[in-house]
Amino acid sequence: MLAVFSSCERFEMRGFIMSYESADRRFEQSMEWNARHPYKEINVSNEEYSIFAMGDSHVGTTKNLDRFFDEATAAGAVAAVMAGDITDGHPEDYNLFSRHLPAVDSLNYFMITGNHDLYFDGWKQFYSLFGSSTYIFTVRTPQATDLFICTDTGGGTLGKDQLEWLKNILKNERPGCRHCFLFTHNNLFRIRHTTSTNPPVEELHVLMDLCVRHNIDMVVAGHDHKKNVVKFAGTTHITMDALKDGYEDAGYLVLDIGPDSAAYEFVQLR
Repeated sequence: MLAVFSSCERFEMRGFIMSYESADRRFEQSMEWNARHPYKEINVSNEEYSIFAMGDSHVGTTKNLDRFFDEATAAGAVAAVMAGDITDGHPEDYNLFSRHLPAVDSLNYFMITGNHDLYFDGWKQFYSLFGSSTYIFTVRTPQATDLFICTDTGGGTLGKDQLEWLKNILKNERPGCRHCFLFTHNNLFRIRHTTSTNPPVEELHVLMDLCVRHNIDMVVAGHDHKKNVVKFAGTTHITMDALKDGYEDAGYLVLDIGPDSAAYEFVQLR
């Protein structure tokens, strides 16, 4: 007998291979955390700056993770973004990961959940250590403000409430910003098929439309463990290689952001 699992909210699996909480429940808790912790604004003195991003570290060991943070700090990155699957959900993985985070005064860092982070009731660990998985942050230069949107797709879907939040953010915050970037764990353009965490087709259509209508520069994701780039209308959709120790093509992404453009570079760890 073949079992096929949908990522739709009503079919979202519970237990060791998925979150015990629904996407809407995680979003509700993220909003509660956001209400106590205002969105972060980073001020920089130049019009050009860099953001480092990675995904799928699946921490059990930390060699590549440590190198990622070291290279981001050495390069003077204004922030590091971790696009999910930072752990495999075990409490000991979360505790190890948190011990290897850089000092808060040396590098701003932001993270969202992936499907593996939710295994073994992992959302409770994520939330207790790091808080919200749905939020924005901004980078303010002398001349402009850039918008970065972080979303929770660890269960394969944004869910109804988070999707409405995203629409409102784009409607209200995007018009006053120069560049806009969306970070998510699930990639909108899949390069491999799995039996779980596949976004609903209707949700993908809505997200594509939002990218076009609101002129989102880039969508940055992980999940598939293999870098890939798709350009759709004016948006560049980027899937990153996994940062996981022992992965043959382990690497991360550097976003170089300037007044007129946003460029990207894949960095391979050898």
